[in-house]
Amino acid sequence: MYPGWLWRGFALPGVVWLILLFIIPFYAVTAVAFGQVNPTLLTPEPVWNPLQWNVGWMSEALTRLRPGGDLWVVVVRTCEYVVVSVGMCIAIGYPVAYYIARHATRTKSLLLILLILPLWISYLMRMLAWVNLLAPDGYVNRFLIWSHVISTPYGWLDGRPITVIFALIYGYIPFFILPLYASLDRIDKSFLEAARDLGASPFRTFLHVTLPLSKTGILGGCVLVALPMFGDYYTPNIVSGAPTTSMVGNQIDLYFHYTSQPTIGAALTLILSFFLVVLMAYYMVTVARATKEQQA
Repeated sequence: MYPGWLWRGFALPGVVWLILLFIIPFYAVTAVAFGQVNPTLLTPEPVWNPLQWNVGWMSEALTRLRPGGDLWVVVVRTCEYVVVSVGMCIAIGYPVAYYIARHATRTKSLLLILLILPLWISYLMRMLAWVNLLAPDGYVNRFLIWSHVISTPYGWLDGRPITVIFALIYGYIPFFILPLYASLDRIDKSFLEAARDLGASPFRTFLHVTLPLSKTGILGGCVLVALPMFGDYYTPNIVSGAPTTSMVGNQIDLYFHYTSQPTIGAALTLILSFFLVVLMAYYMVTVARATKEQQA
């Protein structure tokens, strides 16, 4: 009844969108990374022809990222921040998602709205609000002094790694909870009932049924929070601004806007993108295997 091109046409707006706002800008960054630098003006000169690309800047970026290079410490710090933040997102978010999916009945809709509500507010505004709360005379220090946890105001905003990690968790944890909730909510309750009928305790039912079946949701949430964390630069800038807490994203921003080496920044962008593509590929392969196992 319908021509074959009709359904393909529905994908056309998305394809055009990706070409204009992703593929072309990404290729422009690639042309800068493999381009030249004007020796007089110290401005990048992109090379659009792949046959004329210069690999020197990419080699220099890789050298700086190796152990012993000036960016190695930043790479290790970024990985530490992301691993700790994702781990805390799992520790905090899984109980929340599990409660909403399995135990919340009348309040389920309200709890979901409360999870989504912070996303309606600008990320920058939410971070700035925490800057006020964590200031020396902010409510956090006032409460800690009032409860006798500390005697003098703590310098939360003085380049503290714990502040950056806390901000990353706060900013991205809703993106972890929502896909995990969807995964837990789709688990067939008959599986849980079968485990209980076979004599499994609630804990063993969770350990051997619920947790394995929610693996894809956990991985999906981890990917959604880890990928933007690796490229995040504004969160450390807002809550710290100190070189001792800078991440890879801060270095890319530094090279692009505050130095005469934007080609290094473009090369770092490509390296980070390749690393994130590997993580995404691992996630897709794992999800495909889990889907086949469930179907079998």
